[in-house]
Amino acid sequence: MQVFLFLIVSIAWGLTWYAIHLQLGLTPDVVSVFWRFALAAAGTWLILLATRKVRRVRPRQHFWFSAMGLTLFSGNFLLFYSAEHDIPSGLVSVIFSMATVFNVLNQWLFHKIRPGWRVLVGGVLGIAGVGLLFADQVTAPGGTHYVRGVLLAMAGTCSFSLGNLASRRATADGTNLPNAIARGMSWGALILASVVFIGDYRYMPHVSAAYLGGLAYLVLIGSIVGFFAYLSLVARIGPSHAAYVTVISPIIALVLSSILESYAWTWRALLGVPFILAGNLVIFAPIPLAGIAKTPALETPDRVNST
Repeated sequence: MQVFLFLIVSIAWGLTWYAIHLQLGLTPDVVSVFWRFALAAAGTWLILLATRKVRRVRPRQHFWFSAMGLTLFSGNFLLFYSAEHDIPSGLVSVIFSMATVFNVLNQWLFHKIRPGWRVLVGGVLGIAGVGLLFADQVTAPGGTHYVRGVLLAMAGTCSFSLGNLASRRATADGTNLPNAIARGMSWGALILASVVFIGDYRYMPHVSAAYLGGLAYLVLIGSIVGFFAYLSLVARIGPSHAAYVTVISPIIALVLSSILESYAWTWRALLGVPFILAGNLVIFAPIPLAGIAKTPALETPDRVNST
């Protein structure tokens, strides 16, 4: 069962980045992200109601739910969508795989939890990999937009990491993660609706098979199926083992970028990807992938993923 869940999440999130690509330029990014999380929040509430798992929360917890909405379910995706205007979707997914490094750095900054040597080595490998991945494009004439895309993707990953800290505070009183997510998504949709209103955008999205197909995938598979499968995986094998998803899903996204976005590989870029993925593996080690199928560990989730 664990292997099955792992494959579901890896494939679901590996395809998510190209689904975002399908929405670009057809509707303002903020409108696209609004509809994604408005519908995902509605779907999540329906699942909780159908399974009778809705739980009451303390009013003061809504500060942290709103923080989750801002960092995990609105702001970070606005940055990711913006980044995909400048760089291929597969490369955004690779940068996002460095979320673990951001998580540890933010814990060091806000909670004074010093990183171990694995994180430091993994971080150096990841930074070196990003440098190699974009070296040719950044140094080429007109490469400014690649720099902008990288910075936007890094900012989105940092926002996501801050959202992980908010999610820990939101569940510190015993609120389970599905109920926190439903409320966080609702706050994210509310924040995005406010931005759409203030920006005087039209709420109605573009209507085409490609756009609506991408939106349906992002809502049903990327946000609801993928996330609940991930939560089930975390419950069975723990967050550290489940974090291998961030190593596997970018590979799927890169293959799609090569085939569907005509991404041209260079030897530096080919060398950069293994550096980034190796950085993640160093941080996660020693966690043999073969052990996923038989690891009975049950840990409290300390990391939220949402793509």
